Amino acid sequence: MKTSNSHYSKTGLLLLALLRMAIGWHLLYEGLTKALDPTWTAAGYLQSATGPLAGIYHALAANDTLLTIVNFMNIWLLILIGIGLLTGFYTKLSQLAGLVLLLSYYLSHPPVFTEPGFFREGSYFVISKDFLEMLSLILLMFFPTGKVLGIDGIIAYYKNSFHKADFGGEDETREPPDARRFRRRQVLKHLSTLPFLGVVTYAAFRKSSLDSPEEQNLVDASSGATGKYVQNIKTGSADELANLKGRVFTEETAKLKGTLPKARLGNIEVSRVIMGGNLISGYAHSRDLIYVSSLVRNYHKKDRIFRTLMLAEQSGINTLLSNPEVLPVINEYWNEGYGKIQFISDCAGLNYGDGFHITAKPFDEYFDIVKKAVDMGATAGYIQGETADYYIGHNLVDKIVKVMDYLRQNGLTVGIGAHKIETIKKCVELGLENDFWMKTLHNHDYWSAKAPTWHDNMYCFDPEETVKFMETLEQPWIAFKTLAAGAIRPEEAFPYVFKSGADFLCVGMYDFQVVDDVNIALKAIEKAKERKRPWRA
Repeated sequence: MKTSNSHYSKTGLLLLALLRMAIGWHLLYEGLTKALDPTWTAAGYLQSATGPLAGIYHALAANDTLLTIVNFMNIWLLILIGIGLLTGFYTKLSQLAGLVLLLSYYLSHPPVFTEPGFFREGSYFVISKDFLEMLSLILLMFFPTGKVLGIDGIIAYYKNSFHKADFGGEDETREPPDARRFRRRQVLKHLSTLPFLGVVTYAAFRKSSLDSPEEQNLVDASSGATGKYVQNIKTGSADELANLKGRVFTEETAKLKGTLPKARLGNIEVSRVIMGGNLISGYAHSRDLIYVSSLVRNYHKKDRIFRTLMLAEQSGINTLLSNPEVLPVINEYWNEGYGKIQFISDCAGLNYGDGFHITAKPFDEYFDIVKKAVDMGATAGYIQGETADYYIGHNLVDKIVKVMDYLRQNGLTVGIGAHKIETIKKCVELGLENDFWMKTLHNHDYWSAKAPTWHDNMYCFDPEETVKFMETLEQPWIAFKTLAAGAIRPEEAFPYVFKSGADFLCVGMYDFQVVDDVNIALKAIEKAKERKRPWRA
């Protein structure tokens, strides 16, 4: 096939070259961010594979040697293919390799078999982002975009020059000065793709330095790059996981000082203490201690998560509340017979940027996340705190109603969360029907609460007004962020929460804190018998 530029529209070829560069940018960025993250592994992605070929991907994740090879090849194929497409270097080969790599992604989570979420963005039955990029690469293979804008254009030029010399062509040094200047302009044009390498590399380095929840000023359980923790869970050894099955934590639970009470939350029975999922999913609000998120993620490998959940269940905690991105791991916990802990899904629909500039996800994407939670076994769902704050604040109540209706139609207990008490007031004013409330509650008696500006240090902005208004509501109330992200001790926070009228409290905890937290809660519940607001559950 002839590839002379004269056969094609110059504008059309330039646009196709930009399409090639855009795909290269995407692949290179993905490869660099993975290479710069020492904790990254493809294990979670492979373990979550669906469709006819799922067994192959699961086997790759289960074998440490194969997983190491997959990790290495995935990173460097992304980087090398990305460089080739972005700079137009060995363009045809880069396009073919990119097509094969994207096909492997597409087959791991075919849209027909997979709900969208962290492992695969967007679903249109057969069409996905990977599918569209594959079609683009197939199209690009029919056009010489590397010779229009890319290093291949320089290589082709000099090959043509050598060919002339070999067959008695004109001596290039005898060309007039204008022709040589033209050649220099052409070379500079083809090299104009190189600065983009620097931009992508800088962006990847910047992302790697802002990866931790603390550095991004995370403000709720779904802030930041949520599902990343699932990728970082390395499969525990067969012995470690096998030793957990059927284990009874007699030594730890012997220290329990009573039985944790339960109460109705809609159509389910829930322990008065609910385990929050922030810690097991790697979200540790720790202000300026930027190493903590990495420490938490590395501590909570699969065997540690399973141990924590099993110990919680044996201590009387029967419910976990977290983002639906943890559900692949929770499904394994259920399916392999480790335990039966219930799952309440937060339904978050925001993008957090740097933690201060918050925007809503496209509603279709948000609704897909909600559907994933339902399909994967959540027993209850609630509009996540900041999502409700955002939608109510922007007069987008219809979106909240649509999510709540979908949850209710699928038999789930339905709630509304908030950081701002004004959000709860507006929902009550609008007459939104829900089974429970999720509301932040903690005092301001800690030093960083008195800082002149907010910096990941306060989650209940008006505790007095919160307590006063929540007393008027008939639905059960789950209090969360009760420790102000580690600024308040449980011995102080739990009595305050229950005495102030909360019916349940949600708190993240490590395995070594479970029994102590249950004992503290038992004592706090006993002291709260004379509280002003009746127990509503």
